[in-house]
Amino acid sequence: MKARLALFICVLATPAHAQPVEALGYMGYLGEWELRGTLSLTRSGWTKELSGPVMLKHVGICTQDGPEEKAAELQVRTSWFSNIQAELRIDGIVCKYSARLSDAYKGLMYCPHRSPVPLTLWLR
Repeated sequence: MKARLALFICVLATPAHAQPVEALGYMGYLGEWELRGTLSLTRSGWTKELSGPVMLKHVGICTQDGPEEKAAELQVRTSWFSNIQAELRIDGIVCKYSARLSDAYKGLMYCPHRSPVPLTLWLR
């Protein structure tokens, strides 16, 4: 019986088909930065870990020579309890984010030596 339970738990913790997850979002008080990327599953089980490159695009009205774009790396840990913890690496700076799911993940992103910035994120 214990062997069957251990096998069942191992099967649950193994990704069946590690499909890529699309990350979409916007950040800033006016939603002036768009976030887009594709994340890969790096760990599954009680918590899932996803990571991958994302692009940040300034979509605010203050752009002069077209929208500014920045490459970044996003690492996300999700739980079955609708919470996420994430790190966004932009230009060598690691920003922390945590949020709870409602219609989207909504929370604040904390970067060193900067004021917190709202970030709304969808994972599909």
